Parts: sequence; structure tokens; C-alpha cells
Amino acid sequence: MTPRSVEDIARRMGKLTEDVKQLIYMKKGIEDQLQLIDHLQQLGVAYHFKEDIKDALGTIYGSMEQVNMLLKDNLHATALMFRLLREHGFAVSEGVFNRFMDEKGNLKASLRHQTEGLVSLYEASYLAKEGEHLLEEATNFTTKQLKSLMEGSLEPHLRKHVAHALELPLNWRMPRLQTRWFIEACQREAKMNPVLLELAKLDFNRVQLIYQRELREVSSKIQHKLLAIDQMVEQSWPGAEASAFRGQVGGELFLDCWLGFRATVCKIQEAQTKANCLITTIDDVYDVYGTMDELELFTDAVDRWDVNAMDRFPEYMKICFLALFNTTNDIAYNVMKEKVPLSKQCNPWIQWADLCKAYMMEARWYHQGYTPNLEEYLENALVSISGPLMLTLAYCTSDDVTREALDGFQSCPEIARWSSMILRLCDDLGTSKDELRRGDVPKSIECHMHES
Repeated sequence: MTPRSVEDIARRMGKLTEDVKQLIYMKKGIEDQLQLIDHLQQLGVAYHFKEDIKDALGTIYGSMEQVNMLLKDNLHATALMFRLLREHGFAVSEGVFNRFMDEKGNLKASLRHQTEGLVSLYEASYLAKEGEHLLEEATNFTTKQLKSLMEGSLEPHLRKHVAHALELPLNWRMPRLQTRWFIEACQREAKMNPVLLELAKLDFNRVQLIYQRELREVSSKIQHKLLAIDQMVEQSWPGAEASAFRGQVGGELFLDCWLGFRATVCKIQEAQTKANCLITTIDDVYDVYGTMDELELFTDAVDRWDVNAMDRFPEYMKICFLALFNTTNDIAYNVMKEKVPLSKQCNPWIQWADLCKAYMMEARWYHQGYTPNLEEYLENALVSISGPLMLTLAYCTSDDVTREALDGFQSCPEIARWSSMILRLCDDLGTSKDELRRGDVPKSIECHMHES
């Protein structure tokens, strides 16, 4: 694509963006306004209108009593409103659904054939907080009714949307993959606004081109002797993208990318991709390649962050340590240069040392033929799954981090601890049999069975 054509695309996107802003503020019914915001989100272009959407939803939230009267028995609009308000941090109560309950406290049977409303309520129910029993009931009710409707004669476009929703609710999906699916689904629907669809297509392709450029940059920076690039593409990059999507790139920066200037887009994604690659490689060093003596040396060197200790390493381990050392120092330098000094607790070096110590513990268990009890295993495994490291890295490289926030950061806060525990248990369920077959430490299932 030539710079001229890139300029044309940027200009067209600017015009479409202004047209959509006018649509947001145009006088329309509540349901139409909510539908527009939802479409902008699912089409992946809502970040262009962040403040406009916030203003529109704030207006709706500020007149909730009047809005509820207008919506009356409109389940679809009520559920859509609830979901959008919750997603944007407004304190909306599950009580907005009380009017859809019967005298026994169950959702009304008359809702069973309102397909669009059931889908919206199903999606809204997955934003339930602890103790919100109405929404828990809504999840069960809508799932059952939607599965029943799938056995009947739904219109093709409705069938596709219902099947997609039942597979995974919206807030569990990877945003960019959902955007791709939604764009393709909307192309077959006559009622979709062509302005939104054109903007979404141009934006999706623009962001995709930036991702491709970034992937080339990351690939060139990671040592080819050390890392398999296809594994980086398959595993690390999509995972980082899912947790750090940044689409806020204007036409000017888009043009810069094409003209060859080095744009600073998705720094969190780049850092996490590099870290993911290093985690995979170092895990293999501990599981497959290293002898116990070599692993002890490596763990001690990482703990002391001592590049001089490399002299005692075998060649493959030197490459690995040097890649870890340089990449982590580079990430830390960029954080301190562009943001604030790192605290001791929020420091990638400390997290890498903890990870290597956890890997070392697993290596000792394996070589000694030792099966830990479940508590002992999980205490070590929630670190070895690399959750604390990746969450700390994401926190340190986030756009709005402050010195005060870093000073008060705990090395493994509760939210990181329990997220890592869930990740570990899910990983064990998926890989336990294969890893035991090829020879690995017992996983949580085996530890629990052995103990019990």
C-alpha cells in the first residue's frame, strides 16, 4: 500500500468518525442509542468515542427512573442498558429486572419466546456480582430457553447469534476475535448502519497492519537461536493482545507506520510477548535440558541478577540468560524513562527470580521422586504458572501507573494470587496427562489423589 493510499484511508476514517459522533448525539429513542453503543463496542471502534459514550451513558444513568418507565416491558433494551452501564462502571442494580419477575420470584414464562431479549439478558447475567441471585437465576433461565429455541425454527441470523452467545458470553471473549466475527455477521444484515460497518472494516485492517509491523519488530529482537517464532505467533502474541489491546492510533501515526517511522504502539503487548517467550523457553530449560547442577547455577544467577555468572554456564544457557537479562533490563529502563522509578516490590527482576526458584523446586521434586501434598504443590505452582510475573509486568507498564501506586504495590496481591491459582488449575486440567506421559512433576490432580 502506498503512502498516498494510506493518507486516503486516514482521511476517510476521520470523516466516518465525525459522522458516527453525530449519530451518538442525534436525538433518538433509548433503545436505538443503546444499540448504537453496543454496536460500536462489538465492532471494535468504541475507543474512538470513549468520552462521547461515557456522556451518553451518564445521561441515561442520571435519569434511570424515567428511562425504566419508558422501557417498561422491553427486556432487550433493559438488559442491554444494564450490561452497558455495568461495563462502564455505573452502579446499576439488578433490581431493574424486577418487573420481569412473576409473583413467585421467577422470571416470567412469557419471556421464553423473546429471542433477542433472552440473548441480551443472558449476556447481562454474566456481569453478576456475588449474592445477586436474580442474575444467577437469569443465567440458568436464559441458557435453558435459548437452547430450547435452537431446537426450533429460528431465523438464520438469530440462530447464528444465539449459537455464538451460548458458546461463550461476550465478556469472556477475546475482543479482537469478537470484532472479526461481529463484522462478518453484520455484513449479512440489512439493518446494520453502513457508516459503522465501513469504519469498523477500515479500523480493523489498520490495527491489523500495525500488529503485523510490531510482530516483525518483536521477532527481530528475540534471538532466533533461542525461540521458535511460530510459537510466539501462536501463543504469546494473542495472549498479550487479549490483555492489552490498544487501538488508539490516529491517522497520522498510522501513516508514520507505513512510512517506516518507529511508532510506540502497544508497549504492554510487546513486553508481555517477550516475557511469554522467555517463560516458555526457561520452563523448557528446567523441565528438559538442564542438569541439576546447571539449574542451581542458573537459579542463583537470576536471583542475584549477576551477568558475570554466565561464564560457568553451558552455551545454550548463556543465550537464555543473556536474553532474559537484556530484555528485562530494557523493559525496566523504558518504564523508568517514560513513567516513574520502579519500587522493589513492583520489579520484573524480583518476579523472574521467584519464578526460577519455583521451577527449581519442581525440578528437585522430580529428580527426588517426591510427590508434594496439594497445599505444598499449589503454593509453589501459583508462582510457576507465571501469573504473578505477568500481572506485575502488566501493572508496571500500564499507561496510568503512578509512583504512589508502585510504592504501595505488594509483590503478590490477593487478586494476583487467586487469578494465578485459577490459571494453574485450568492449565493442569488441560496438560496433566501429556506432561505425566513424557515425565514431569505430579500436577494438582495427582497430588490430591496421592494425598487422599
